[in-house]
Amino acid sequence: MKCYDAIIIGGGILGCAVGYELEELGLTVIILEKNFLTSGSTGRCISGVRQQFSTPTSIRLAMESVKLFEEMGEEVEWYSGGYLFLAQKEEEKEKYLHAMKIQKKQGLEVEFVDNKEIKEIVPGINTSTLIGGVYCPTDGEANPFLVVKRYARKIKEKGGEILTQNKVVHIKKEGNIFFVTTSKGLKFSSPILINATGAWLNEVNKLMNVPPLPLRIECHEAFITESLPPLFSPMVVSYSPNCYFQQLHYTQQIIGCYTPTTPREGREETSTYSFLPTITSRILKLIPTLQFVKVLRSWVGWYTLTPDGNPIVGETELPNFWVVGGASGHGFMFGPALGKEVAQMVVRRETKLITEEILIGREFKKGEELG
Repeated sequence: MKCYDAIIIGGGILGCAVGYELEELGLTVIILEKNFLTSGSTGRCISGVRQQFSTPTSIRLAMESVKLFEEMGEEVEWYSGGYLFLAQKEEEKEKYLHAMKIQKKQGLEVEFVDNKEIKEIVPGINTSTLIGGVYCPTDGEANPFLVVKRYARKIKEKGGEILTQNKVVHIKKEGNIFFVTTSKGLKFSSPILINATGAWLNEVNKLMNVPPLPLRIECHEAFITESLPPLFSPMVVSYSPNCYFQQLHYTQQIIGCYTPTTPREGREETSTYSFLPTITSRILKLIPTLQFVKVLRSWVGWYTLTPDGNPIVGETELPNFWVVGGASGHGFMFGPALGKEVAQMVVRRETKLITEEILIGREFKKGEELG
């Protein structure tokens, strides 16, 4: 049996970010992943990273993540292309303006732009239904596979271990030590256990008889096109009709998705027949010149949703058994910052950015409005 300072279950952005930051604080970790790194929600996201949220905690976490992504730089294909939220109804405009006040108080560079400015930001966009938008130029994109690969490399360089194709099937705690067994019969022990399994959080909690978290898993589909000449930089977000898409800086492909009115629940992996016709028709209403672009593929990812749209982070009722997840579709965006803060909580019992509104055990009241 191998012993480690910390065992992390889950090889996505959150598990690998926590693992790296724990190594930075002097702990030796092992990450156990049942498939391959990024095989869950991380590898299915569409690369966007925004800071435009509606609560101070989410905004500060996202701003810290952007700083960390910027430090990673070209190695992870970081690019500050911005995010543009389109307003097509007065209530949308009012919601954005309200959120802007909160964002600016946190020091975020964000502005309300008129249709003329929108056309400058996204050439070729149809503004006939728009009444303006909100633009943050420091939002951006990064390659989720390269981000996790970088974390994994640095974990190994510091003496940590990453074990894929090993599903955790049994956990027990004796005294202050956790004993973990994988599907291949490998055994590990540690005084610290961290559950970062995304859409499988409650399955792992069940192994420890920890009460289930209030989570709901939704299927969200996405698509990507062939490469094109450079057209526009920001992620374009529309709520009526719902769609969000961008042209990736490093490959010049259009990538996007939308939130279905009645989402499928669970961890389905098959695309629906309705997704591509729906998403493309919505995008073409905004940018008609994309009508002859070829779509290469579509896929399904999962949002692990909480009742208030905020992540769930913290120590469970079982001492030194921690959870980090439930990021409600924002796990990749928050990943670097949450990794850093959770590591601080585990080792030093302190945090600068994690507040009551995302801690485990909270009452789920009013939360994130810019889902």
